[in-house]
Amino acid sequence: MNTFGQIFRLTTFGESHGPAIGGVMDGFPAGIPIDLEFVQQQLDRRRPGQSALTTARRESDRVEILSGVFEGVSTGTPIGFLVRNSDQHSADYDNLRNVFRPSHADYTYQMKYGVRDHRGGGRSSARETVSRVVAGAFAMLALRHVGVQITAYTSQVGPLVLGGDYQQYDFSEIERNPVRCPDPKMADMMANLIRQVKAEGDTIGGVITCIVKGCPVGLGEPVFGKLHADLGAAMLSINAAKGFEYGEGFVGAAGRGSEQNDHFLPSEEAARPNLASNHSGGIQGGISNGEDIVMRIAFKPVATLLRPQTTINSDGQATTLQARGRHDPCVLPRAVPIVEAMAAITILDHYLRALSQHIPTKSTPIAKPNA
Repeated sequence: MNTFGQIFRLTTFGESHGPAIGGVMDGFPAGIPIDLEFVQQQLDRRRPGQSALTTARRESDRVEILSGVFEGVSTGTPIGFLVRNSDQHSADYDNLRNVFRPSHADYTYQMKYGVRDHRGGGRSSARETVSRVVAGAFAMLALRHVGVQITAYTSQVGPLVLGGDYQQYDFSEIERNPVRCPDPKMADMMANLIRQVKAEGDTIGGVITCIVKGCPVGLGEPVFGKLHADLGAAMLSINAAKGFEYGEGFVGAAGRGSEQNDHFLPSEEAARPNLASNHSGGIQGGISNGEDIVMRIAFKPVATLLRPQTTINSDGQATTLQARGRHDPCVLPRAVPIVEAMAAITILDHYLRALSQHIPTKSTPIAKPNA
C-alpha cells in the first residue's frame, strides 16, 4: 500500500539511500495557483540538519515538479515530483546488513518480504515522508480557497508537558525555536532535555498537537470512512507514531456525559449553530461539525541509539549492535510539518469526497464553519 486517499490520492516511491524520493498526486483540482516557494518552505521545515536537535544529515530537499502544473497553475492531471537524495552515507550501515535493530522494521520487513534494504531502513525510513510533505503543501494551497488552516506544534517532550488550552498560545512562536513549541520557556526546557538525552547517546519521544481551523461542516462518513478514523490512519502511518486521540480523547473517557456533551446554542443561521464547548474535537458521528478539529499524536523515542544494544543477527545468534551514522535524538521537531501535511491531505480528500456526494443546499451545505 503505497497510495493514500480516495479522490485526492498520493502515491509515494523511493528509499532512504536511493537516488530520489518522489510521488504522484492524482485527483488534485485544476486551476489552483501553485506557490512553489511555499512548497519548498514546508520541505525546509522537515529537512534534516536544520538544528543541533536533529540529525546531521545534510539534504537540500529541492522539489522538482515533473507534471501537472502549467504556468504556475494546476492542470487537473497527475502531478509528478522528485526530491533527489544527495547526502547518503551508506557505509554507515554496513554493520547492519545481517543484524536486526531493536524496535525497528528490520526483522518484520525481512520476514514479510524475504529481502530488505539495510541502508537506513530503505522504504521503511522516515525519509519517505518527504513525499507526504510535498503533497501536504499542495493540499494546503487548495484548502486556502475553503478557508482551512492547519497548525501543529510540539506539546510534550518526555515528561515535559505544555499545559493549558491551545487557544491561549501564540502560534507565531512555533517557528521561532527549534523544538516548534508555542511557549518560549517550555521550548527552552524541551530543547535542553533533548540535548541532554542526545549527549547520553539516547533518544526521547513526546506528543504533537494539531489544530484544524475553518474545516467545513459535513466532511466524513457516518459508518466506514469516519473523518477521525481517516485522520487517525493518516497520523499512525507516520514513522514512530504510537498513539492518536482527538477531542478530549482518553481523558474524556473518565468523565460523564453531562460533562462531555457539547450543547447547541441559538444561532441566527440554523445551518451553523453555535456550540457551548468543543469536547468532541470538531467531529461528531464521524462528520466534521465546523468547530476546530483538535488532535494529539504520540511519538515514541527513536529506536536507533548511539550506545550498545543487545540484539540478534539473521542467523538468530546473539550479538551487540553499535549504531553509527546520523540520527535524530527526538523526531518531534521534524515531525510537526509531517503531521500538518497528513492532516491537509486527509481534509482535502474528504472535502472532494463530500462535494461528489451531493449538491449543497441550504439544509445540507458543505459550509464554512463559524468564525
